[in-house]
Amino acid sequence: MHHLRTTVTRLRPLTASQTAQSLSQDRLVAVKGGSRTFKPTRRLNTSVAAEPFLNGTSSNYVEEMYYAWLENPKNVHKSWDIFFCNANAGAPPGSAYQSPPPINGTSQGLASVQALVRAQPNVEKLVGDHLAVQTLIRAYQVRGHHIAKLDPLDISCVDFDDAPCTVGFQNVGFYGLAECDLDKVFRLPTTTFIGGNESALPLREIIRRLEMAYCQHIGVEFMFINDLEQCQWIRQKFETPGIMQFTLEERRTLLARMIRSTRFEEFLQRKWSSEKRFGLEGCESLIPALKTIIDKSSQSGVESVIMGMSHRGRLNVLLYLFMFVFKGSGDVKYHLGMYHRRMNRVSDKYITLSLMANPSHLEAVDPVVQGKTKAEQFYCGDTEGKRVMSILIHGDAAFAGQGIVYETFHLSDLPSYTTHGTIHVVVNNQIGFTTDPRMARSSPYPTDVARVVNAPIFHVNADDPEAVMYVCNIAAEWRNTFHKDVVVDLVCYRRNGHNEMDEPMFTQPLMYKQIKKQKGVLQKFAEKLITEGVMTAQEYEVKQLVDGCFCCQDLLSLFVFCLCVHVVGLSRILKGRANMVSQRVCDWALGEYMAFGSLLKEGIHIRLSGQDVERGTFSHRHHVLHDQNVDKRVCIPMNYISPDQAPYTVCNSSLSEYGVLGFELGFAMASPNALVLWEAQFGDFHNTAQCIIDQFISSGQAKWVRQNGIVLLLPHGMEGMGPEHSSARPERFLQMCNDDPDLYDCNWIVVNCSTPANYFHVLRRQILQPFRKPLIVFTPKSLLRHPEAKSSFEEMLPGTHFRRVIPDDSPAAVSPEKVKRVIFCTGKIYYELTRERKNRGMDDTIAIVRIEQLSPFPFDLLKAETDRYINADLVWCQEEHKNQGYYDYVKPRIRTTINRTRPVCSGIQLYS
Repeated sequence: MHHLRTTVTRLRPLTASQTAQSLSQDRLVAVKGGSRTFKPTRRLNTSVAAEPFLNGTSSNYVEEMYYAWLENPKNVHKSWDIFFCNANAGAPPGSAYQSPPPINGTSQGLASVQALVRAQPNVEKLVGDHLAVQTLIRAYQVRGHHIAKLDPLDISCVDFDDAPCTVGFQNVGFYGLAECDLDKVFRLPTTTFIGGNESALPLREIIRRLEMAYCQHIGVEFMFINDLEQCQWIRQKFETPGIMQFTLEERRTLLARMIRSTRFEEFLQRKWSSEKRFGLEGCESLIPALKTIIDKSSQSGVESVIMGMSHRGRLNVLLYLFMFVFKGSGDVKYHLGMYHRRMNRVSDKYITLSLMANPSHLEAVDPVVQGKTKAEQFYCGDTEGKRVMSILIHGDAAFAGQGIVYETFHLSDLPSYTTHGTIHVVVNNQIGFTTDPRMARSSPYPTDVARVVNAPIFHVNADDPEAVMYVCNIAAEWRNTFHKDVVVDLVCYRRNGHNEMDEPMFTQPLMYKQIKKQKGVLQKFAEKLITEGVMTAQEYEVKQLVDGCFCCQDLLSLFVFCLCVHVVGLSRILKGRANMVSQRVCDWALGEYMAFGSLLKEGIHIRLSGQDVERGTFSHRHHVLHDQNVDKRVCIPMNYISPDQAPYTVCNSSLSEYGVLGFELGFAMASPNALVLWEAQFGDFHNTAQCIIDQFISSGQAKWVRQNGIVLLLPHGMEGMGPEHSSARPERFLQMCNDDPDLYDCNWIVVNCSTPANYFHVLRRQILQPFRKPLIVFTPKSLLRHPEAKSSFEEMLPGTHFRRVIPDDSPAAVSPEKVKRVIFCTGKIYYELTRERKNRGMDDTIAIVRIEQLSPFPFDLLKAETDRYINADLVWCQEEHKNQGYYDYVKPRIRTTINRTRPVCSGIQLYS
């Protein structure tokens, strides 16, 4: 009888004037010796004709028959007995009746049941409408985040493959409901909390409450979680009416934190407007977010929080969470870790905060944080993670692109690795350096990787500080309750470029036009509080003065000044190229352009891939031009050179080295007649793809007898940026050379060109030679704009070629017998040596010879040079440290060239 009882007492809709209470009265009073007695209730105050079946007196009649049957089956006609027996056995109401033999010739029971059967369409509609409401509720829970107002810029970089989200008043027809059903009252299922203390609501109110819960500034992804208790917990936290309320004191505290976060960034922009600091502008709510998580966790008993994060907003985090004191070295000085023990003012408990040191390799710190957290838990006996926890702050592009994120997630529930739940906070700028999300990932959200471990994902509009504060509270509660990972996705924007020296209008013109018009989050939040009467405008001004004050001398030690690069407009760059063409000279970028263009015209497909390669890490390439007024409208001029040319593919990759380099290797393997190039953002970034380099590229031909012509472009140069962003580690590549002097038998080719013309030739040689070898090119950084690093067109005309060694062309070459010293070098240091030679007036006595191809080593050409300067000392010069770079590789080969007749010194070493 379950189906019938559900139909009668649970599924029927009510008119707005009826109450839920009358539907839930339990009429069972007592059980005596197996018989069942009930309160005799008759509700015959409405005619049958005025109400649908089971929605008035007819339903009362069926209930009376049912309860009488429950008391004693003989109390009802045999037909009802058969009907109720079959229904109790699971038969649907429409097929539960079977005709009994006539009793005393009466047809009363038969007529009663026939009436019930005739009313069956009304029962089916009733059930269908109820199921439709349940389906609608589930649709909001599953897909409400699709239409949530998450993007502060209202341009939405999330791609749902144009699949419509069929929710809202206008889409009730999709579920079999009609507009006339909007004012009907439906009993709510147990899988929702939108009713609060009410068990039934009109459909219109059901939809309104669902939209308030799932379609405002918070988008919740959780229905993929396969644990009912966890799903119900999340539903209760977001669906309960009025649950997202804050006290006056909480809102004032939130405003104070927003003021401090915002004013700090403004101060830095005023004082160091030309410095690289990776500011937090556009996501100032990160600071209140982290403070909220720490406050809530401290209240729950957490004593130590270990954090890991990359560069974006790190200065702000260091100042306001750690009372930062500057030490360390490198291009980004605040990569150093920090440790601070302080009193938490919300919990009145001491808490220890640790920020792990990290490199510029985004996300590499993630497993390190987890390891440190596990160790602290282990040594303090915290077997459930109640005292020690971890927080990881990610960037959106890195979270989606770096494989280490996935690997770290999969450690999260392993017995010997679990840290009992990590809170992940994603600073979602909706862009990675210059790469749009549609080019950086295949999934709609950057956070989709977290779904593999059933971690709930809370997307939140970062321009709504109260929504941010609420989801961070929930995230901390989730971690404390279930000890599992959780993700907070702060959907924000980046007010400046990747760093303060970068010009984002080149590649994201429409986004940055909108950003320039965007009110700051602090201003919007303050206006809201003033409008709602939380404070007056005068009180806000005073609060700004109080909370915005901090000691500047704490701040002066945050930076070491670096080279200020003046970024010119794109039109000026293109005009500069046109001017060089008129003068028949080219710089590095134009030399590359001409190499690619000439090959394309000859029918050779070119594919260039890597992080930000379309523009170039150093804003030098600009192979993709962006319309400044129409979003996503771009032009690749190199595809319009000639009607019968080959296609040119240039694509910003996701923020991955391992995966992308492996992909490009496979592409080159299948396309030996195409020039396939992968460029690292900085040369040292190739180390996260070391497995591909070691196992596939350097030894692929020896192991598998397969040639491959992939090209690796690795920016290299010791130019004051410290341990990172400087060396492409040429010593590693040279150590892996098989050292066969024959180009055909070597395992790869390693070059370091010093002129655009030689770079032009080595690219063309790579695809035009009759065999394939991997090519490793150490490309320059400062030479991209060096006034002397230019080549004449005459050096690239037919009859010219790649020069493995470039002899000295100074006055010393005219009288080689007068030369006292020959300096061998490679790459950009040549220009520093020639400048110094000129300043010292030694053009007649010092010869400088450039070795452009390091492997296979040019024994023949080097021998000609050493024989030419028979009276000179031989010196190798490099900017790298002696145990790095080329020295250990070059010195013994020069000595072999001269049969060890003269020493090869390293007495001259320059450091930039």
